[in-house]
Amino acid sequence: MPDLLIEIGCEEIPARMIDGAREELARRISDLLQRERLSAASQNGASSFSTPRRLAVLVQNIQSQQPDIQEQLVGPATKIAYKDGKPTAAAEAFARKAGIDVSRLEKVTNPKGEYIAATVTRKGRSASEIISESLPKELNALYWAKNMYWRAGKPERFVRPVRWIVGLLDGQVLPLEYAGVKADSKSRGHRILSAGEIRISKAADYDRDLRSRSVVANPSERLERIRKALDAAARTVPGTRWREDGELLNTVVNLTEFPGVVLGTFDRAFLSLPEEVLVTVMRDHQKYFAVEDSSGKLAPHFLAVLNTDGDRDGVIRHGNERVLRARFNDAQFFWNADQKIPLTQRVEMLRAVTFQKDLGSYWTKTERVRQLSATLAQELKQQGRQVSLPTTDEAARLAKTDLTTELVKEFTELQGVVGGLYARAQGHTQAVADAIYDHYRPESAVDTIPRSIEGALVSLSDKADSVCGMFALGLQPSGSKDPFALRRQANGIVRILAEHNLPLRTSQMCAASLALYKAAPELKDKLRELDKAPEALAAFFRERLDFYMREVRAIAYDVVNAVLSADSNNVPDALSRAEAVARIRPTPDFLAISTAFKRIKNILRQARESGKQWPQDFNSPALTEEAEQTLGSRVIKAAEQVESLRKEKRYGDALSQIAQLRPYVDTFFDKVMVMVEDEKVRANRLALLATMQRSFSTIADFSEIVTEKAAGC
Repeated sequence: MPDLLIEIGCEEIPARMIDGAREELARRISDLLQRERLSAASQNGASSFSTPRRLAVLVQNIQSQQPDIQEQLVGPATKIAYKDGKPTAAAEAFARKAGIDVSRLEKVTNPKGEYIAATVTRKGRSASEIISESLPKELNALYWAKNMYWRAGKPERFVRPVRWIVGLLDGQVLPLEYAGVKADSKSRGHRILSAGEIRISKAADYDRDLRSRSVVANPSERLERIRKALDAAARTVPGTRWREDGELLNTVVNLTEFPGVVLGTFDRAFLSLPEEVLVTVMRDHQKYFAVEDSSGKLAPHFLAVLNTDGDRDGVIRHGNERVLRARFNDAQFFWNADQKIPLTQRVEMLRAVTFQKDLGSYWTKTERVRQLSATLAQELKQQGRQVSLPTTDEAARLAKTDLTTELVKEFTELQGVVGGLYARAQGHTQAVADAIYDHYRPESAVDTIPRSIEGALVSLSDKADSVCGMFALGLQPSGSKDPFALRRQANGIVRILAEHNLPLRTSQMCAASLALYKAAPELKDKLRELDKAPEALAAFFRERLDFYMREVRAIAYDVVNAVLSADSNNVPDALSRAEAVARIRPTPDFLAISTAFKRIKNILRQARESGKQWPQDFNSPALTEEAEQTLGSRVIKAAEQVESLRKEKRYGDALSQIAQLRPYVDTFFDKVMVMVEDEKVRANRLALLATMQRSFSTIADFSEIVTEKAAGC
């Protein structure tokens, strides 16, 4: 059984796009082989490779040809195919289409009647033919955040121009063509260390053949090689170590084909600059790793990952040191120059900085954020939380002022951070400085949240203002498109509310933010979706909370559905309810009561659809049978207890009370018919069920819980 190798060679692919493309290409090729009955292997059966100049997939032991299959073709009805026992023109046409003689036609019976049929053998096609025909479509379907045309008038788009293709079944070249490039057995070696073509002798030798030409095609091997080189270089300076940085490691892996590491040094005087500035210059602009001493403080050294095997003459090291020195000099100059205008004087300068073309400047945004953060702070104070209103307001007022500084204009990654550093240097309180420093956080799923309540409030207000403003303009995310990163900002809001345990309802936060937009007369004609925004925002934040609970907190999807169906506005409260449901869920009584609630929901839905009506509350004296009388009295008593426990947020105890209704609910459904002919009796029983659903679904909609019986249906 042959091995399949596909390599797409092109000009340098952006590092951030390589991992996703490599995995997607491996998945697409594996799915193609499985779909065409050439391999039963899943994606795990494919080995994938990548460097900045190539994506490659190796699948071992595929079928060289599809197996033949027999299939039954069904034709016209027998009464049409035969007349007086002789085949008609319809039968003959069907036989010709099936490729058999009319005498070999069969008769089959199905629920629609008797039809003629033909059993035919489909010859399997060769793997070479199928792959060559189908692979270009898979390459065209690869997702790229950005792609390009490079041949005038041609339809294909790829992240970078395709320069060569290797397509092999063992040692046989596939008759494959994509973007005007025909497949061959020739790949390319390292641009500098081993330039030129290299012939891949056979698919299984791909990794070895490239290694002989200074290309480490396996990204995991390059990662390990870089780690060892960083360790070795750092050990040459006693008492130091390189600062771990997973994201930067992944980047340099995807920037190199044959990595090496060089240790550089910079002037110790630059250590007077804040560490955040130095690390950002090294990391984000130069892709250097910082070096620190045993106490975690920066040392005057850096580690650069090279795409070559060494720097014997020190030329590369010297060049990197010279570039970094110039960068640090720029940072030093901007730091000193910016201090001449304090942050308080920069507030008015925000009038000239555009937030969004329809939503005005950062000055108007700052005013909205100040008002919203004050509203949220007052809400927290009323609930007994300790919040400094002056700190919150001062941080909100100054949060965006660093956008006017030269340092942030040069190093945009430092926005917020620079504001916090400048606030500290200019004599503002540590609390104000920290709130400004943190107010963009969290910027990713792994980023930390603001350290203080005041910082959290400024961050919430800033993010809510952006999300609500864009929704009011009708610029909400759609599909994979989210140009304003609104999902990320909403995820940040959910995380802050959850992890700071802030009982602020997202609907009220959005309402307060939208009210500020509505009060701005200059925006009246621009906010076209303002009236629709509350409903859209409610669905959006529910979706984000759903994501957080499932993906971050690992809560079962049906528990999430049950809890959010009851209420999705209060994030920490929803989490508390979900944790309580998850704890009690395995108990037999709770599973049984969940099944009963599914039945109650279905009965009420069917009754409503058939036009049946019932009162708001059931009439206890009108309950005639013992089972319904017992259930009615238990429901009244349990509802009072559950409501009291719910107000105290003792959700576990409340759920236990509900679960204790199980025997009475079971007896009710065993002994009592709800949908009887007597209209008054039926309406009262429906009211009893509706009361149960209404009273006990404030914590969670138990009908959403998946039970064994439901799962097997």
